[in-house]
Amino acid sequence: MNAMSNARYLAACIFALWFGIVAFFMLLNRALDLEVYFVLGLIGLLVLVVLVDSPFVQPRSMRRIKVLIAMGVAVFGYIVVMKVMEIIGS
Repeated sequence: MNAMSNARYLAACIFALWFGIVAFFMLLNRALDLEVYFVLGLIGLLVLVVLVDSPFVQPRSMRRIKVLIAMGVAVFGYIVVMKVMEIIGS
């Protein structure tokens, strides 16, 4: 395996570990909320992409991850709008 392939597997393992840690602490706190889980997962993905992304070479997988991030930010915006509407409606 080449170095780029190893980096992708390491990044995927770290991302899965992050989701596991978030789920563990949410279960420990007995506060299961899918929206919070999604936002914390998105934050983990953003941090991981900043750490792994190279300014000179951009493999196809990184472009796909950036599209995934754009969709995640759109869903995050929807969550924020719904929470604001919930607060205004109360």
